[in-house]
Amino acid sequence: MKRLEEDESKPNHDRWVLTYSDMMSLLLVFFIVLYSISTVNATKFAQIASSLSKTFTGTDYVLFQYNGSSFMDGNSGDKSSLGEIEKQLKGFIKENNLQGAVTSYIDERGLVISLQDSLLFDLGSADVRPEEKEVLIKIGDMLKSLPNHIRVEGFTDDLPIHNNKFDSNWELSVIRATNVVKILVNEVGIEPARISAVGYGEYRPVVPNNSEENRRLNRRVDIVIMNTEYNKWEPKSQ
Repeated sequence: MKRLEEDESKPNHDRWVLTYSDMMSLLLVFFIVLYSISTVNATKFAQIASSLSKTFTGTDYVLFQYNGSSFMDGNSGDKSSLGEIEKQLKGFIKENNLQGAVTSYIDERGLVISLQDSLLFDLGSADVRPEEKEVLIKIGDMLKSLPNHIRVEGFTDDLPIHNNKFDSNWELSVIRATNVVKILVNEVGIEPARISAVGYGEYRPVVPNNSEENRRLNRRVDIVIMNTEYNKWEPKSQ
């Protein structure tokens, strides 16, 4: 008993080996996990992560991708593509002296290409003027290869319309948007399932309808190239 007590009272200088062993085991497990994540299907991983994130936090998961030198937001490539399209579009606008008639900007929805109604339509008409159809076709050619969904949105000013074709600004705005869609589908070749027409009438002005200049700005057709993150909210075909 005396010898046993003496042995227990001596300090154990080899305890660090156990701690070191535990640390190495943890590091090994850590690198195995990293490797398994790097080889998993990225789409499935994002779906699982998004589902878990919504369940536990109520917010969506943002996928980060490795581009060879750094990590980037999963939507960065989308924004980069839309930025390149906008550069091409600005060059087209300048070359064809379309400043003021065609404008573009990128917001949280995606790339918005805004065309003043005076470029495409006669007053109170929804028929695209034949001589301006080529403008739409050239813009459509820039968008054709993108996977993004496209929304064509029609807008009017607040002056009431009553003619033999339209009873309201809503109808005028919807038919204008629809006729633009027809050209993009039939003459450019954009897939019909990727594009839709929306009419807002007078109810989404960009500026108050308190002057002729402001009304001119509100009469427009916007072609919105949606960020691909919005694809999941589009109705799916069976």
